[in-house]
Amino acid sequence: MLSREESELICRTGPGTPMGDLLRRFWMPAALSEELEADGEPLRLMIMSEPLVAFRDTSGKVGVLERQCPHRLADMWFGRNEQNGLACAYHGWKFDTAGACVVMPTETAENSYKHKVRMHAYPVEEFGGIVWVYMGPSELKPELPQMEWLRVPAANQVVSRWLQESNWLQFVSMGTPPHASGRCAGSVSRSVCARA
Repeated sequence: MLSREESELICRTGPGTPMGDLLRRFWMPAALSEELEADGEPLRLMIMSEPLVAFRDTSGKVGVLERQCPHRLADMWFGRNEQNGLACAYHGWKFDTAGACVVMPTETAENSYKHKVRMHAYPVEEFGGIVWVYMGPSELKPELPQMEWLRVPAANQVVSRWLQESNWLQFVSMGTPPHASGRCAGSVSRSVCARA
């Protein structure tokens, strides 16, 4: 049996924790592609104890950003997703999928410092009907997972998502079904299975 300290060491996945640093070196399933519509509502995420927001911009590109606006720490989930960016509901600062501030309506053009303001944005890829996010160091970024069930035609795929309130180790130790991806990020797990 693990001591309390050993359990904390292996189960905590927040930023700066040993297990969090390890798990961030892998692509994590963040959302289903179908959950994000162009200029649609943003999606609240909690991945490895980090509050994030995902959105699909006007051109169809997906972004995953930290959830608090750098200006007044307003929750970007309440923001407006329009015209290729997510605008904060508080003062309207708009950020693109890369986290760059593209509109700052509270500043005049000559006094604007929007080029100096950024939100943390994570690399995102869509593959197999899933939005994948990489949260680790860029120099260690691996290739996307190439599991067989990700490459089958969409007509042969069943993609689902559920909330499972457990840490990653509890999820794995409960016995992952053979069809599940086996990924657990914070309190959200994803399962994708292929059917013949």
